[in-house]
Amino acid sequence: MRYEALPAQLYINNRRKLVQQLAPKSIVLICSNDIMPTNADGSMGFKQNSDLLYLSGLDQEETILLLYPDAPEEHLKEIAFVRETSELISIWEGHKFSKEEAQGISGIKNIQWKQQFEAILQTLIYTAENIYLVDNEHIRNSSTVETHNARFTKSLQDKYPTHNYKRLAPITNILRMKKEQDEILAMQKAIDITESAFRRVLKFTKPGVTEYEIEAEFIHEFIRLKGDGFAYTPIIASGANACILHYIENKEVCQDGDVILLDVGAAYGNYNADMTRTIPVNGKFSPRQKQVYLAVHDVLNFASQLMRPSIYWVDYQKEVERYMEGKLIDLGLFSRTDVEKQDKNAPLFKKYFMHGVAHHLGLDVHDVWDKYKPFEAGMVLTCEPGIYIREEGLGIRLENNLLITENGTDNLMKHIPIEWEEIESIMQSK
Repeated sequence: MRYEALPAQLYINNRRKLVQQLAPKSIVLICSNDIMPTNADGSMGFKQNSDLLYLSGLDQEETILLLYPDAPEEHLKEIAFVRETSELISIWEGHKFSKEEAQGISGIKNIQWKQQFEAILQTLIYTAENIYLVDNEHIRNSSTVETHNARFTKSLQDKYPTHNYKRLAPITNILRMKKEQDEILAMQKAIDITESAFRRVLKFTKPGVTEYEIEAEFIHEFIRLKGDGFAYTPIIASGANACILHYIENKEVCQDGDVILLDVGAAYGNYNADMTRTIPVNGKFSPRQKQVYLAVHDVLNFASQLMRPSIYWVDYQKEVERYMEGKLIDLGLFSRTDVEKQDKNAPLFKKYFMHGVAHHLGLDVHDVWDKYKPFEAGMVLTCEPGIYIREEGLGIRLENNLLITENGTDNLMKHIPIEWEEIESIMQSK
């Protein structure tokens, strides 16, 4: 890990919160994610299971977490199993956790090598009644790949068929929605790294540069500042590409007179930033670009002020859509009369603003959530309205990351330039 480990007390507290929600005589089991293959002997970079990270901080492959609050002996209540290293592994793959290092990161006193897992589990499992297991229970999950935890679930149910198996996600998904201070600090670090890279890009951008050159400027700064890299595949969308919501080819030349939509965020310590800014290629917005930009910025301000405790996401989205509708009328994209005549099942605003305005943020960019649970202090969400006018080849989106407080929100991106005057001033000062 090149990032500084978060305090072990964070994971101790997270486990304590989880244990309070478990049924009596329950074992929790979570495996690390697979290292995913590509072709031949290639593999992708390792990405740890988010629930395992949340409860232990152990960012290494071949790790298993076992929690058993009602274990018959104290030292068996929390056990982490990690990969035992060797001289060969050290030569080919580098350093792996020692037992002492895993203990220091997680705050778990009982660290065992992974090969001891089956024997230890068998001594404990018959004294338990329930086994909590994880699955990727996310409203947007559409993966067809079988995960390590899915295979693990099948093997356990085959070997121990008479136990009562329970879902851990309904508990961890709720717990992870509210962030602890150390988590917020890690997210702020990711945001600060993102800010530094964005300021670099403002000075770099000019007509004739390519979208991928801008992408390179971002990753240079992310890595230089000890970030994990991109929090997600970056969107560097110039001209009409900005009207493609998930444009990730980043291959075109940026043309004089166009704007560029930059949806980019750094990750730090597995916590993520998610920023969107839209800037003029030549350093100066045209009158029409500025008009649309100001409309989006106004919606962003409205939506930011609206986000507060006790508001439900569904109601929040509808309120922002109503406000956006008025802005689209002001821009001349349709009239109030058109709205009165519209198909209520296909509202006119959907042509120009067709996505959600907010999502939870944390260990995952689209973090786990319950859309039917009201906002609470301690949650971190994005706020990202946009207007996409395909017939004009113009797309503008602005996005901040907001921490909900008792009285409203704290904009964690308040230091990242967003006012059009500041954007132009920085770009023209290079």
